[in-house]
Amino acid sequence: MTNTPAHPKYEAKVIVVSDGVAAGTRQDKGAPALQAALETAGLLVVETIVTPDGTQEVAETLRGATQDFYGLVVTTGGTGFGPRDQTPEGTKAIIEREAPGLAEAMRLVNPLGRLSRGVAGVRRNALILNVPGSPKGAVECLEAVIDVVPHALELLAGKSTH
Repeated sequence: MTNTPAHPKYEAKVIVVSDGVAAGTRQDKGAPALQAALETAGLLVVETIVTPDGTQEVAETLRGATQDFYGLVVTTGGTGFGPRDQTPEGTKAIIEREAPGLAEAMRLVNPLGRLSRGVAGVRRNALILNVPGSPKGAVECLEAVIDVVPHALELLAGKSTH
């Protein structure tokens, strides 16, 4: 990863998906790790949002976070096999186009990635990535794709051609 430029070119939002964090009964460690990794990569984290698990909750939160937003939105948590792990379902409910290559690349960084149900996709001018809730897993998955994120954001904004 590169050093953060003085004036970051791209913005990012982090969404923590967790019933426990939303209820205040659990401390989140994934979002601070993600924020540090995003800033190291040169993105400015403009907002961190917490939402409970569940398809509707995730979909509504993503809908609001991507409204009039140009940048990267990273969800952390809810990508596993637990009964309330419905981040991929909430994401699929609102994305306009999937980006399966990004999701596949994130799964390849660690053997446990095979258990991830996370997806990646586009809504309006925002690129959405689902990463695990663990700090290590979240950062590993982000680092697997961060090198192509600027180009993806430029394509979404119509600033670059294929």
